[in-house]
Amino acid sequence: MESGPDVRIERLTRYFFSAPSWPRSLGIIIVLGLLIDGAAYRARNGYFLVGTLGFSVPALVAFLLTVPMVKAFGRVITYNRSALLALTCTVLSVILSLAPALTFGRALLPTFYAGALGLVFGIRMLVLVAVADYRITRMIFPAFIQSGVGIAVGAWIFDPGFVPYALLLQVVFGLVFVFLIWLIERPLKRSFQISGLNFLNTFIAHLTDGSKRMEDFFREIGEEVYVQQVSLFFSRDVGGDILFTVPNVHPGPMGDVGGGNLPGILHDSFDAETLVAHGCATHDFNLVSESEIQKIVSAIEASREGLCYSTAASRPVRVSSGSVEILCQRFGDALLMVSTRSPERTEDLDYAIGMVIMAMAEGSGSFSHIAFVDAHNCMTCVSSPILPGTRIATEYMKAAREGFRVARDLPLEPLAVGVSHVRIPFSREQGFGSLGVQALVTDAAGERAAYVLIDGNNMAQGVRESLLAVVLDYVDEGEIMTTDTHTVNTVSGKNPVGYAVPVEEIVPYVEQAVREAIEDLAPARVGVATASCEGIVVFGSQRVSQLASTVNAMLAFITPISFMILVLAFLLSVFAYIMLQ
Repeated sequence: MESGPDVRIERLTRYFFSAPSWPRSLGIIIVLGLLIDGAAYRARNGYFLVGTLGFSVPALVAFLLTVPMVKAFGRVITYNRSALLALTCTVLSVILSLAPALTFGRALLPTFYAGALGLVFGIRMLVLVAVADYRITRMIFPAFIQSGVGIAVGAWIFDPGFVPYALLLQVVFGLVFVFLIWLIERPLKRSFQISGLNFLNTFIAHLTDGSKRMEDFFREIGEEVYVQQVSLFFSRDVGGDILFTVPNVHPGPMGDVGGGNLPGILHDSFDAETLVAHGCATHDFNLVSESEIQKIVSAIEASREGLCYSTAASRPVRVSSGSVEILCQRFGDALLMVSTRSPERTEDLDYAIGMVIMAMAEGSGSFSHIAFVDAHNCMTCVSSPILPGTRIATEYMKAAREGFRVARDLPLEPLAVGVSHVRIPFSREQGFGSLGVQALVTDAAGERAAYVLIDGNNMAQGVRESLLAVVLDYVDEGEIMTTDTHTVNTVSGKNPVGYAVPVEEIVPYVEQAVREAIEDLAPARVGVATASCEGIVVFGSQRVSQLASTVNAMLAFITPISFMILVLAFLLSVFAYIMLQ
């Protein structure tokens, strides 16, 4: 379960990096040129200033002109990335020009330099269509800047035959890389009718300036679903109202794109203090757009019409089966169930598992509504979701069945609830969403339970146990949950609570939330409703796995094909050299 295609593609995020500051890249370019000049002067080979003029000057011109030329087509590339691209191409051209020339004699330097400029043109084209604009015709001129200046310099340094040969190689390498780009695009075009490089453009734009253009791609591959969402509406004469809701859609895929900030937006959509727990949903149920959240808000509002309220609840009780534990508490004829496998890995549960559990309760006739929460509170690694038919899924169902049996016979007592919301000083990069820490405390006949909800994507292993131990100093029973917000994830899926911030620094805020919720306790009425969220557009069944499988297959053949294509380009270069002699 830890080696599925979606997990393998997530591991590719280790190849993402931030470009160094442009002064650093430019400094290396200039120093490299001066070193080559010094070596040429000492060798007295007649190519004095070839380092500065042949390598540094083309790179500096490319650095300066690439950004405005790309911007002229309505796209963006940062100066840091432009400088890094210029530096990379400079290093390649130095290696491909000077190393063979030192081996076979300086008479061949113009030939190897022309070949290096051809490769530079191809590489710049590939990189620019990937990071700036996937339309090749728009990136030809920005890609040609560095090699074009190099050809102009070569026309002055070398003999007149250099220019036509160098221009011919620009055409050869340009066509070869256009073919390579076509091969890269082909799998996703055939499978999903989307441009892979355009998607990469939008992803980089999201990282750079928060663009949400990726939502257009998600909508193209998305499909409508009809999901159930159970909400507990608490009403009090003293203190404000409280809403505890359990969406069965996934708060992803990343950042503020799609449903990434589902918990925060739902929280801000209601007057009551709203706790948005994590239901049964995998990345297949990522919303394609933030606008889809409004459909969920409308469904929740509609579900509370004509609601019957109860003033009674049971004491909390914990049941288990295998590695699964469920904290159960009855509210009138409804049951709240908060599940966890901590200290074992707790990962997304497939929607079907939640629906089976709800159907089991309906079939038994014990409860009208089941609010089933995946506490999502123990991450050991980035792993695949829990699917129906697996051993772990069976453990969830057995534990749920035991919870129905035990909770059905629990006596109902007068209910009091309290809530608190504590903002915290930690950032998204540190694993915390904007909602911070929320706590809901219930009191039924003197027995108190605390449901602590942290706005984050899962927890580092052991953090839940440390926080729960503190909570249990104040109440009889409790659980620590996360919203699974993906605002804390932009590149990697691994940024759990407690990963960047030590648990000792989190404890005071959890403790404060529980204390304030206890102080807020007041008699309450509770009404529970199951909303039907209809026509929600999500990624679609198995769409993430299909996309991941396609990308993984594509990556498997790109390296050998790229190597063969480059070999072909160099063979064509040799053939052109022979023909022009």
